[in-house]
Order: sequence, then structure tokens, then C-alpha cells
Amino acid sequence: MKKQILSFLTLIVIASVLAACSTGSASNSDELVMVWYPNESGNDLKAARDAIGEVVEEVTGKKVDHKLTTDYAVAIETIANGNAQLAFMGAQGYIEASNKNDKIKPIVVPSGASGTIDDAVYYSWLAVKKADAENYKVDGDYSIDHIVDSDFSFVSSSSTSGFKVPSTDIVSYFSTQDKWKELTQEDLMEGGTFFKDVLYGDSHQGSAVNLLNGRADVAAFCDTCVGNYVEVAEGEANKKGAIYRVKDDAAEPFNNLYGEEFTLINVTPVLNAPFVANTEVLSEDDFKKIQDALISDEIANNESIFVPADSQVSGLFTKKAEERFVSVDDEWFNPIRELSK
Repeated sequence: MKKQILSFLTLIVIASVLAACSTGSASNSDELVMVWYPNESGNDLKAARDAIGEVVEEVTGKKVDHKLTTDYAVAIETIANGNAQLAFMGAQGYIEASNKNDKIKPIVVPSGASGTIDDAVYYSWLAVKKADAENYKVDGDYSIDHIVDSDFSFVSSSSTSGFKVPSTDIVSYFSTQDKWKELTQEDLMEGGTFFKDVLYGDSHQGSAVNLLNGRADVAAFCDTCVGNYVEVAEGEANKKGAIYRVKDDAAEPFNNLYGEEFTLINVTPVLNAPFVANTEVLSEDDFKKIQDALISDEIANNESIFVPADSQVSGLFTKKAEERFVSVDDEWFNPIRELSK
């Protein structure tokens, strides 16, 4: 009996140790893991990632290990399960992570040009190749009427601007028609119901490439994630009908697509993406230090983080006016939550 009790207690101790190793012990580590979406994991953004990491290292005294990913789900699960303390992710990804673990909290979001949260938005695009753009006009205006039965590319089902927002737009628009009154977001996730075929780029860059290399007729992706690779060729940025061209010096995965052009047929504003923390494995003290540092004037004026608009350097954030980081609470993301109801 004593041996049985001893064995039972040993199992409890082992289980406790394993549990500590997988979660809570990270809060006492001298290293902080920051996980990045595929969109921000490219080599061209290494300096931008490092600049953020240096800020965190300076204020916490802990080394930052950047975990790069090729899959949204991996990034979301990594922050949710405590294998990373920090992440930069879209609003939808943050919501999915916080649904898995209520200890996931937003630290900051980049502001709009005003320097406040009032205009803290970026843009979700539906785009077609320039050569095909006339096929997507109704009465002379660009429309999504003709995307039915097309080969369509999303980013990921966990992407805010690469799935959640455009799929909501599409369902809202078409469900007013008798033929599509029962249309759901799930119907758009694979071909055969609404679209002929559905592809996923796994990043915004990948979705844009699906369009430009002819695999997709229409693609969803956002302005900020492809901004380092393309430029406005005609029209006004982030407006329907604007034509964008791949830059002659564009990095991978656009390096074989120089000069290719696409046209925007639908544009929707989206809440800016947050930096988030898993407060189960990040101390309250470190959370506050990181937040205070990021919202400071010093960081707002750090050109490695907020890259000047006329710079040739690839960055995560652009400084056109008064852009900076601002703190937000969980309720700010409720408009994105509403898209799933």
C-alpha cells in the first residue's frame, strides 16, 4: 500500500512539473518569446522586428526571442497556450486567442494619422488584375457583383482583413438577393457553393501573389501588409478603382512580379492590429513597462519603428503625420466580434 501511495504521489509531482514547464514557468524566465504572423515574418522585416524587440529588452532586461511562423493558427495557438508572452496579430486573431485564454490582453495598437485611436484603421481590399478590371464594373462603377463563380483567394480563416471583413462584406451584399439569402461565411470557405474554387495565401502577401500569378481571379488582402512591395500607379490610395503596381525592387515573394498591376474593386476600413500579451506568463510589471515604453514620445519618433513615409526602408509602421502607439482595452475590438454574430 505504501508503494502504491508513493507511486501515486510521484505521478502527481511529475504532472505538476510538466504543467509548470508548459505554462507558468515562462513568467520567471530571462527570455521573452514574441510570435509573429506570416505577414511580418519575412526577411525584409527583420530590422523592424528587431527594433520592437530591442525596446522590450531594454525595459524588461530580458532577451527577446522572435518566433516566426508560416501559419496564422500556429501564431494564435502559441500565444494562447503560453509558449509566447507577446504577439503582434490582427484583431480577429486576438479575439480567437482571447477566446482560448482570457489572460490574453491588448498592449497597444498603432494609431491613425491623428495620433489617436479615432482613426486607427487600415484597409481590407478586394482586388483583380488590372487587365480584368473592366469585367467587374456595373453601370460604370466597380462592384463585387461578378465575383460569383470566380477563383477566389483569402489569406487565412483567422485573418481579420483577409477573411473576416471581406467575407462579411460579401455575405451582407449578396444575401439581399433571393438566390443567396441563405449565404453564410462558411459557404465562402471552400469552392462549390458561391466561388468556383477557394485558395488561401497563408499571408496577405501570399494572397496577392495568388492573384498576380493567375491562380486567383479575385483576392482579399490588406494595404499595410503589401505596402512595402507595391505603389499607387493610378488613382487615390485605398479607393475603389485605384491601380497598384509591384515595385521594381520588391522583395520576396514579389521579386518575380515586378511591374504587375492590380485594381481595387472593394475597400473596407478595419481596426488596427494590436500587440498583445499572455498575462498568465508575462508579469504585470513587465506588461506595464512594455506598454509605457511603446506609447512614449521616444518610440513615436523612433524611425526604425515608425518609418518616415518617404523612406526606402521596409517597416512595420509608417510615419505620415502623428502616428504612434496608443493603449486600448478589450472592448475596442467589439466591432470585429460583431462580424461573427
